[in-house]
Amino acid sequence: MGIPISQVDAFTDRPFAGNPAAVCVLAAARDARWMQQVAAEMNLSETAFLLRRDGHYDLRWFTPTVEVDLCGHATLASAHILWESGRLPADRDARFETRSGLLVARQAGGWIEMDFPADPPSEMAPVDGLPAMLGCEPAWVGKGRFDLFVELDSEETVRALKPRLPALAALPYRGVVVTARSSSAHFDFVSRFFGPASGIDEDPVTGSAHCSLGPFWRRRLGRDELVGFQASARGGEVRVRPSGERVILAGKAITVLRGELCA
Repeated sequence: MGIPISQVDAFTDRPFAGNPAAVCVLAAARDARWMQQVAAEMNLSETAFLLRRDGHYDLRWFTPTVEVDLCGHATLASAHILWESGRLPADRDARFETRSGLLVARQAGGWIEMDFPADPPSEMAPVDGLPAMLGCEPAWVGKGRFDLFVELDSEETVRALKPRLPALAALPYRGVVVTARSSSAHFDFVSRFFGPASGIDEDPVTGSAHCSLGPFWRRRLGRDELVGFQASARGGEVRVRPSGERVILAGKAITVLRGELCA
């Protein structure tokens, strides 16, 4: 019998939008080399691997080239699959043991809320050559646990950005996040995520980046509940509620493919 695997579009309520993630539910532990090969075969920004333990699931995330320490959209997709498949009752929290500690997801009024560690970015000196890499002048530069954060002057600048990806890949960060206040009444801020160093030229919707974007825009806008839009070609909405050392991320998800691994 094969290993069940699904593809889920996360941070969206319609197919072929948001960020696709593969979710592989294991019956027994598999080694990291095999998981990396599966992630390369799936060729999505993340493939999640779940293994049931007493009272929780072990959860690991792989891009096509590396294992990562934190991923929002693949965690959202994993919780969605556990509830949709009946592996977890709808009223029970999904509890995941990960390389970033315990992460908890729950259903709330048609949304999936995830309790993640907050990672407020700290301001830093300008990065040499960054304006040339981006093709524009940053308004603010900072860094979080994983990523470089760049505030730009407008939503229009964020959307039009065409960075030099090989140059960004040489920076010592998982990815580069650009952001600006939204000009739309529907959203508080917009962002894009470029991760060529992690095998992802542009990630469609990056939940983990909102662990930093939430606290950053809370300071800027003075609001405790925020709505972000990641302005990739697919696009996706992330609701963000910073709370001390944690941040609640909320999104929707839809399954687009179910199958099994035969290898």
